[in-house]
Amino acid sequence: MDIRPNHTIYINNVNDKIKKEELKRALYLLFSQFGQILDIVAMKTMKMRGQSFVVFKELASATNALRQLQGFPFYNKPMRIQYAKTDSEVISKMRGTYGDKDKKKEKKKKALEQALNANRKPAGGAPSQPPPPATQVPDNPPNYILFLTNLPEETNEMMLSMLFNQFPGFKEVRLVPGKHDISFVEFENEGQAGVAKDALQGFRITATCAMKITYAKK
Repeated sequence: MDIRPNHTIYINNVNDKIKKEELKRALYLLFSQFGQILDIVAMKTMKMRGQSFVVFKELASATNALRQLQGFPFYNKPMRIQYAKTDSEVISKMRGTYGDKDKKKEKKKKALEQALNANRKPAGGAPSQPPPPATQVPDNPPNYILFLTNLPEETNEMMLSMLFNQFPGFKEVRLVPGKHDISFVEFENEGQAGVAKDALQGFRITATCAMKITYAKK
């Protein structure tokens, strides 16, 4: 394991039954809390099954993600994470060390990056900036169940579980049949629910949907 630190992290033991687009979205959701992501590579070929790469803009973000998420149960399989052996093309280009051999590949990748970055700008532009004050969201008296609103259509139980199970006391996510934009999240006590509520208030699962969190009505 004497691979030097890298902006790109390599993940294996990924659940290969997950659809590619859902996998990339879930990886982005999970890893973007550590810093700005430039690219995510997840291929479904036989050679690349169960493996993914996440490219961070900052080296410190990659290091932090590697330490914090090592062994994290991602879709019920513990992730194995290490630094990638070489710089990704995205980082090489930023440094000016990327050769001009695969011109076609480069063009394709650039278009993909632009599309991805256009989608991500509102979400990942300033990760350290606090969300709008929680006081703007009308609330109920504190209790151990949180009520989530303004969720995007593609939200599923796994995505929300991954978001909330980083907080102590997390018990379960309950979706509401027929209503994609709301959900309940249960914790062991109201103190633990309050910590998660404050940390994730205004979190953007997609660029346009800032999650609103209140305590559920008793």
